[in-house]
Amino acid sequence: MQPQQKQEQKFVKKEETGRSIFTEAVPAKVEEIIGRTGVRGEVTQIRARILGGRDEGKIIRRNVKGPIREGDMLMLRETEIEARKLNQTRKGTANE
Repeated sequence: MQPQQKQEQKFVKKEETGRSIFTEAVPAKVEEIIGRTGVRGEVTQIRARILGGRDEGKIIRRNVKGPIREGDMLMLRETEIEARKLNQTRKGTANE
């Protein structure tokens, strides 16, 4: 049996058990862009309003990689964990 056929059989077996392979995603709308984070500034911190699921209506802070702007829709796999607040003070300017 070829490796490709084994992978296909595993996929079918999961489907036959009735369990979903993918986790449920919850829609969220970008309300505000807070700022950039990450070592090179490649991540944007946003505030998003959850539009469905158990936490509907809740506003959470998340880190997003890639292009993003206000009004965009995200699909979140989980809505319980929130990103840490950005530290707005820069090194050396806090004591001035």
